[in-house]
Amino acid sequence: MKPSRLMLIWLLVLVACGIALGAARALECEVSPSLSAISWGLLLALLILALLDAVRLKRLPSPRVKRQMPGSLALGRWSEVQLSVEHDFSQPLAAQLFDHVPSGLNIEHLPLSVELQPGQLSHVSYRLRPLKRGHFTFAHCEISLPSPLGLWSDRRLLDVPDSTRVYPDFARVYGGQLQAVDNWLSQIGVRQKQRRGLGLEFHQLREFREGDSLRQIDWKATARQSMPIAREYQDERDQQIVFMLDCGRHMRSQDDELAHFDHALNACLLLSYVALRQGDAVGLSTFASDQPHYLAPVKGAAQLNVLLNGVYDLDSTPRPADYEIAVTQLLARQKRRALVVLITNLRDEDDEALLAAVRRLSSQHRVVVASLREELLDTLRHKPVQTLPEALAYCATVDYLNVRAELHERLSAHGVSVLDARPGELGADLVTRYLELKKAGS
Repeated sequence: MKPSRLMLIWLLVLVACGIALGAARALECEVSPSLSAISWGLLLALLILALLDAVRLKRLPSPRVKRQMPGSLALGRWSEVQLSVEHDFSQPLAAQLFDHVPSGLNIEHLPLSVELQPGQLSHVSYRLRPLKRGHFTFAHCEISLPSPLGLWSDRRLLDVPDSTRVYPDFARVYGGQLQAVDNWLSQIGVRQKQRRGLGLEFHQLREFREGDSLRQIDWKATARQSMPIAREYQDERDQQIVFMLDCGRHMRSQDDELAHFDHALNACLLLSYVALRQGDAVGLSTFASDQPHYLAPVKGAAQLNVLLNGVYDLDSTPRPADYEIAVTQLLARQKRRALVVLITNLRDEDDEALLAAVRRLSSQHRVVVASLREELLDTLRHKPVQTLPEALAYCATVDYLNVRAELHERLSAHGVSVLDARPGELGADLVTRYLELKKAGS
């Protein structure tokens, strides 16, 4: 409990009057004794009123606050939180309300002023915007109540437990509002199509029958059996896509409000949505993280929610990426041939280790390496050079990009598809590359 502005003003006025009377006596000016009595009387009356007002304030019951907020929030998007205040006061009160928001959430319109009317439920709201993903717990809400005479203000801490999850900025899909995404997909021509004609996936060997194509004959089996043996194919089953997501130090770069890691998550979810719509199975494997995650490839729209709940609390770490261990773990888990999308930020120190790991991986799977490129590199490369520091920065940037391009070329020479993209364009580039591979039957 602390004195209000009204009480401080009254104290200041009375103290100023006392000082003025004392100064007048010191200057031997004629001062009526009644003025001093009035001054002391007013001060005593103020103290008595303040004491009674404080007692009445302490006897006021605390209001009851309820928080209404979404169970899930999207990273970087503003959302509204509503606070409902219920009370048992017999007189109107003007209170101040402040919600204790966890760190990592940006807020607007706090503290809030709320008019508490007798017998009425009061509603106020504020906005918040998550700055990072994860699970957030709300514990308390603070309300400041004025005393009946307005001489005191009492701050009370109320227990209002609540929690929410912050997901990657893919709320349009998570919330079921798919119209905007569908419109964009229709513009680039994404349609779910059934394959027709001769399947490409081997099913079994059988005797050659009339009407079979000569291309179906298995000549080795024919020689062993001394009779025509044909390969029987079935309609090609849908692909499996596995994301290998680097959670190490290379993904901690940040060009805008989102780190490269968050851009990578958004791109994974976008491609997952497209692939699931095409009937493919989607899975995820992380490496260089505190607790490596693995989600086996599964078909169906429900898999997108599984992915969202599996990655919403992931974060990058200062650890270096060990591609060899990551590939070994994935090969042990993923036996069936799949399209593996490795998302990282390639640096020159990754040269030999990455090449060896990707060569092992590409022997069993189709591999696409998506390498994020910092926006700053493009800015420095196109910036006019006028001073020596600018020239040094330009040369260092060009040299770095040349080494990076050489690493990409070496990967391509081993049959690995490489995607060099800026963070904000990664999602669209991945979808485009996936559709190209899908069309080619890879």
